[in-house]
Amino acid sequence: MRSRKLKRLVSVTSSLLAGAGALLLAAAGSQPAVAQTSDLVSKTAFRVCADPANLPMSDRSGKGYENRIAELMASKLGLPVEYTWFPMATGFVRKTLQANACDVVIGFAQGDELVLNTNHYYTSSYVLIVASEGPLGGVTTLADPLLKDKRIGIVAGTPPATHMARNGLLPKAKGYHLMVDRRYEDPADDMLADLESGALDAAILWGPIGGPLVKASHPKLKATPLLSETTPPRLFYRITMGVRQGEKVWERKLNSLIRRNQSEINAILAEAGVPLLNDMGTGPLEAQQ
Repeated sequence: MRSRKLKRLVSVTSSLLAGAGALLLAAAGSQPAVAQTSDLVSKTAFRVCADPANLPMSDRSGKGYENRIAELMASKLGLPVEYTWFPMATGFVRKTLQANACDVVIGFAQGDELVLNTNHYYTSSYVLIVASEGPLGGVTTLADPLLKDKRIGIVAGTPPATHMARNGLLPKAKGYHLMVDRRYEDPADDMLADLESGALDAAILWGPIGGPLVKASHPKLKATPLLSETTPPRLFYRITMGVRQGEKVWERKLNSLIRRNQSEINAILAEAGVPLLNDMGTGPLEAQQ
């Protein structure tokens, strides 16, 4: 049950903040009966369910890296991209994918039962963000004594908070909301602004959010993947595309597209600044992969 909860958290943080689980989406409602529903998949457009204000992943203007991946997949199918926009929060899957308003969610944590997962197309982790030239620049684990008594920003309810509690880092921590509508609130940007202003000493974000934000707008900060924690919960996750339960033909088609275009997908993610890891989450993805 704990493992399932963490996967759901990452699907939301991968698309909200912490990026990537669907803890919020789990409240969306019951799943439909599993059946072969491939006839529901559009033959005239690559229909994507996405958040309209969720950079660096997606937005209405198409600037997110998930927008670019959607365009790549659609081009390989010879179809235009067609979006159904909905905030990545309670009701997202029920009101989009399950309602047949679209056919795929571009980023979903592997193993989440709200959707049928494709094969994963990247692996990433939470990151520790600090000043590049500051005293914490060499920290790679939340167990590092240098973090004691430091003011650390953390998205409430995300897996790194467990490690922070274990290492006595919560007394001076500042929590940021997980359940937000990104059209009106932006906890990730707020956290990084607090870090740059000196209100925080460090920040922890889901890597597919924190990495691109640091690369795009915060040149004096660095994002280090948290790969050295020795106790659960793990802080790396494999990210898939999500389709409706029962759509095995569509899933296999997307799996084939992912496999044949993996190098181009990797290039999009790397250019955006997403920390790409090997499948076991033990180190960076090798260039030849």
